[in-house]
Amino acid sequence: MKKEPVKIKERDKAARARDFAEVVQGFSEEEALREAARCIQCKEPKCTGGCPVGIDIKSFIGQITKKDYAGAYFTIRQKNNFPSICGRVCPAEYQCRKACVFTKKGSPFASNEAIGIHFLERFVGDFGAKEGLQVKAAKDDKLSGAKVAVVGSGPAGLCCAGELARRGIKIVVFEGLHKTGGVLRYGIPPFRLPRDILDLEIDSLKKLGVEFRANTIIGRVKLVDELFSEGFSAIFLGLGAGIPSFMGIPGENLCNIYSANEFLTRVNLMSAHKFPASHTPVNVGRHIVVIGGGNTAMDAARVAIRLQHMNGIAADTTIFYRRTETEMPARRLEIEHAKEEGVRFELLVKPEEFIGDEKGFVKSLRASRCKLGEADASGRRRPVVIPESSFTVDCDLAVVAIGLGANKILTSVTPQLVVDKYGDVTVDPETMETSIKGVFAGGDIVGGEGTVIEAMGMAKKAAAAIINFLDKKMA
Repeated sequence: MKKEPVKIKERDKAARARDFAEVVQGFSEEEALREAARCIQCKEPKCTGGCPVGIDIKSFIGQITKKDYAGAYFTIRQKNNFPSICGRVCPAEYQCRKACVFTKKGSPFASNEAIGIHFLERFVGDFGAKEGLQVKAAKDDKLSGAKVAVVGSGPAGLCCAGELARRGIKIVVFEGLHKTGGVLRYGIPPFRLPRDILDLEIDSLKKLGVEFRANTIIGRVKLVDELFSEGFSAIFLGLGAGIPSFMGIPGENLCNIYSANEFLTRVNLMSAHKFPASHTPVNVGRHIVVIGGGNTAMDAARVAIRLQHMNGIAADTTIFYRRTETEMPARRLEIEHAKEEGVRFELLVKPEEFIGDEKGFVKSLRASRCKLGEADASGRRRPVVIPESSFTVDCDLAVVAIGLGANKILTSVTPQLVVDKYGDVTVDPETMETSIKGVFAGGDIVGGEGTVIEAMGMAKKAAAAIINFLDKKMA
């Protein structure tokens, strides 16, 4: 029998575009119970296979239907230390929800909408946080003397730290910035991931005994060999991909052209939207253009339009993308939210030149219209410029959000660490071990720019390999 899905509550689109408070409100208990009741508890659930960290989705949803929210919390925590984070930022429509039996053609249940697994995970995670639920570290005498260094406190580093700490291993996480969280803090705006939620999840690791050392750039303050000499038995590299990519077009070095990395870091990490109460400013344009079609581009555009409202400027933020909306890698939810908040979309356009004023500030952008040609290496149809279709738009601030490259601070001073042509660290795909014995890696520094949950999946694999490595080393 078809049961209507529970629609998630969201703040009013006009009001939310004027502040940084969370947009998606989450399920109430009654709503969570109704949505969980839609799950048919498949004998062989496919949804778990769609989760990069392997959460027992069937079990935790079943526990929700019985109002055993604590049980559901600990079921999720068996595989995922950050349910409140992942319940907010995971691209579930491409993962667990895509694998739901309700989405399968030919299935007798195919007319149903996939279960809102991520929203149920968020409900359970927030319940656990509110109730102060905490997993405990196991006592493993064999591993109790081991000490592991984790480089980077983004999703990969945090996940690896949590997995190892639960086995009673001493973990020290080294973070180059002054606050922990990596891309979760500097890349994702608080209207998608509130900072109190991020801090609560990180605090749960501290309660497991994880030590965090901020303002410590491994590769500058310390080298890999020095970490080993200080008594660390193994090292995990979760360096991320922090080097912004640019288009290489004329005028890209004009003032008021930001990389998305800098633009979002100024706001999300340094609270530039609160300037002068905060010490970091950010420029706000009257005609803002964001170039790109991924989640980072959506975040940048949604931040930009908020800054315009908060500074009394009429909303005028436009996303430029070379392909159609169908090819956009961003989550559908983020695209819809951007549209609802007033972001405009210029699709099938290719930026060709930024034009500056006499003071060296960008004042306009010249672009050409495109059509889709044959598929390229990514499997998407390649944009082809239409002759004589050039046009110019006003643009006094631009944000380039076309991807990130590998962070090379550590790899550049560690010649024995093998990297590929993109600068990503090369690993054994089964163990995530690098070319240096006892050094493992995961996340964006291995696979290139990816999702939070994909980074966590690699980190879990690495953590399992590190435990096996330590078992043999300490035998």
